[in-house]
Amino acid sequence: MAVLAEPTQTPDKRIRLPAESGIAFVLLVVLISGALASPNFFTMSNLLILLLNGAVIGFLCLGQSFVLFTGGIDLSCGSIVAMTCVLAAVLIQTVGLPWPLACIIVLGIGALAGAVNGLIIDRTGVPPFIVTFAMMGVAASIPQIITGAESIRVLQLGYRMIGQSRILGIPFPVIALAIATAVAALFLRRTITGTHIFAVGGNADAARLAGVNISRITVLVYAISGFCGACGGLIYGSRLMTGYPTAGRGDELFFSIAGAVVGGVSLFGGTGSIYGAMIGATLIATISNLMNVLNVNAYWQPLVIGVIILVGVTFDTMRSSRRLSLPWKRLLKRKISTGS
Repeated sequence: MAVLAEPTQTPDKRIRLPAESGIAFVLLVVLISGALASPNFFTMSNLLILLLNGAVIGFLCLGQSFVLFTGGIDLSCGSIVAMTCVLAAVLIQTVGLPWPLACIIVLGIGALAGAVNGLIIDRTGVPPFIVTFAMMGVAASIPQIITGAESIRVLQLGYRMIGQSRILGIPFPVIALAIATAVAALFLRRTITGTHIFAVGGNADAARLAGVNISRITVLVYAISGFCGACGGLIYGSRLMTGYPTAGRGDELFFSIAGAVVGGVSLFGGTGSIYGAMIGATLIATISNLMNVLNVNAYWQPLVIGVIILVGVTFDTMRSSRRLSLPWKRLLKRKISTGS
């Protein structure tokens, strides 16, 4: 009796593009359009301004992405920039601390402010929107109260290394952001905690049943967001050698949300990538810079960013109902299969 051979399956040779390829293509189109629209767009001076401004937005977007991965949102990151910018100037100029020590303290204060957000959200159950909105007011008032709404000039020249130094012609904040992005991406992909962050955003109840410490993850992501806000505050302060009470309280908050959402990070949590968020942040910074180069009225910029957020959220809402494979599902399946 002849035995029928099983049909061989031909391997799938289709090229799978990275999920970030779409937004990267849009960024490329914007860059080319900017070069064609204005000869001043691709000048070295303008590119340096774009990179430096984009570094602040990038750090805020990086922290915002961690929060969004869990399904939360942080409205206080812009005000934390202002608070830490002024606190750094006060510690250096008024208290007289060496600038490296002052920067370390300020980074800790930013992380602490974020951790307070996460702790309140976890312990009280108050929605993140409300808690971080309240923190936004607190963090915005502190520098105003300390300085009487006056700027503080910093005279320790070493402080300018953070925002003004370059390595091989590349501004240090851009290099720092690139390193932070790579570390964050590895952390999310290669560690159990990174998997838990996505699990909480995908389905908090399922993650809790799978043994994820929801409280620890919540406090962690908001602390990271606060830390990134402090990084933005130090960049602002060291670029101008001044502590500005209003630094970071412009469009930076909306830019951080828009960059993350446009870069593929879901407002509903559980999906997205750090690299996509960084490309989205670069896109937002590029659009803002291009409008400045083209002398577009400043009143139009929030309108354009608002439309971008609306389109991104609408697309995300439509996409969220079609998600098939999420980290929280894989985590729960693994737990069930092991019986733990």
